[in-house]
Amino acid sequence: MDFWWIAYGLIVLFSVIGLGGTIYIAGTRDEKYGSSTKQNLTRLTLIYAVVILLSIIALTVYVVI
Repeated sequence: MDFWWIAYGLIVLFSVIGLGGTIYIAGTRDEKYGSSTKQNLTRLTLIYAVVILLSIIALTVYVVI
C-alpha cells in the first residue's frame, strides 16, 4: 500500500518540476519570442493539467482493479 503513495508523489513531483521549469523559462523571454510566450505558456499549462489528471486517474484505476 505504501508503494502507491510513493507513485502518486512521484507523479505530482515530476509534474510540478516540469511546470515550474516551463514558467521559469517563459519568464526569461526574448524580445522576438515575447509575443507568443503567453500563448505557448497557456498551452503548456493546459497540457500539464491534463497529463496530471489523467495520470492520477490511470493510477487510481490500476490500484483499484
